[in-house]
Amino acid sequence: MEITSTIFAGILILSSNFMMITPIKSQDQFSRELSSEEMGLQTEKLSHLHFYFHDIVSGRHPTAFRVAESSVTNSSATGFGFMVMIDDPLTLGPNMTSKIVGRAQGIYASADLNNFGLLMVLNYVFTEGKFNGSTLSILGRNAVSSAVREMPIVGGSGVFRFARGYAQARTHQINFNTGDAVVEYNVYVFHY
Repeated sequence: MEITSTIFAGILILSSNFMMITPIKSQDQFSRELSSEEMGLQTEKLSHLHFYFHDIVSGRHPTAFRVAESSVTNSSATGFGFMVMIDDPLTLGPNMTSKIVGRAQGIYASADLNNFGLLMVLNYVFTEGKFNGSTLSILGRNAVSSAVREMPIVGGSGVFRFARGYAQARTHQINFNTGDAVVEYNVYVFHY
């Protein structure tokens, strides 16, 4: 038994030394170029998505919650520093009774001291059709008082892996008493 253990230990030591002397190529490379075929990428296509974003801050079932504010938020004309976490429904039409096609999940925050501008950090999580289970990621400025706002699509997952493009937002309806808003989105995205 002792001889077997000694032989096994010797083989283990020799094999580990061999591994250190002859590095495995994939372990000592930081990066390498890949072909589109290796990644299974097909022809790039451009898709147009159209939906409505329901930001609900009031009532019995809100989908947007203020989670933080700065020391100047309440005295700032722009509400600078407030941060809202959302899980807003995305629907086919402007009414909440319209079919839900996904959720907008993430954060928006007041990031401009002089004009009302929001930093948008969102994922559109799609739950219907050929995009079910896929996401698009938005990271950009939303100049809320502009009639049309444009924000970049910086990536995605699933069908939208390697996505890039932009989203145009137009306020469809806003209730200034409650803060609830419906925003129409047209999203143009390149993907494979």
